[in-house]
Amino acid sequence: MKLREKFMNYDAMGDDKNPITIAFFGDSVTHGAFEGIITPNGYSDVFDYDKVYHNVLKQMFAEIYPSVPVNIINAGKSGDNATHSLWHGFLDRFVLNYNPDLTVVCFALNDSGGGFELVERYENSLREIFTKLKEAGSEVIFMTPNMQARYVTPEMPEFMQTMAQKNVERYESGAMEAYVEAAKKVAAECGVPVCDCFAKWKKLYAYGVDTTRLLANRINHPNRNMHMMFAHSLFEMIMFED
Repeated sequence: MKLREKFMNYDAMGDDKNPITIAFFGDSVTHGAFEGIITPNGYSDVFDYDKVYHNVLKQMFAEIYPSVPVNIINAGKSGDNATHSLWHGFLDRFVLNYNPDLTVVCFALNDSGGGFELVERYENSLREIFTKLKEAGSEVIFMTPNMQARYVTPEMPEFMQTMAQKNVERYESGAMEAYVEAAKKVAAECGVPVCDCFAKWKKLYAYGVDTTRLLANRINHPNRNMHMMFAHSLFEMIMFED
């Protein structure tokens, strides 16, 4: 990737070089949401920006290239999906305005709630996102998301159990798989590499791992260790894959 070359050659680029900018465009996982808690005003997400995968990735780059400044653009928005983000101009305002060297796109969790009938709309939205980013000169990676809950944990409050059950049903219907496969198809069409973290979650499940326990809110937000897995997967793709 060109980003790797920029890291490697940064110190020799002279006094007019700019910091490396990496944008992350997605939903609540990218935003930094972890546990769900009950507050006097109802349900709320806990945000832990130090432990979200893109800040872990920044720390990894700081370890190996301490002289290279890296700007992270967190363009994740809780509850968002690919189509909504385009309709409201989030790509232009929160990503393209910062001229990123690389943009990591991660949508599918909320999109898959639209069911099979909206897969094509999702494909078209991703295609537009990828096209606009590449036309603006940004490298692009599509990162597939985590698995959702496979069962409802009984310790949840009742209304959270309802939320979890919807995610369980969505996954069991095959909708999540359909959206991930659709994203990979569009990425291939657009020449966008895929960091397939969803496949890693599926392997863990196949190996007998209770993947629901790897979700901080037991619904759809990965815990801090699994954010580290995202970060390590992206690091390997950026630094070691051609």
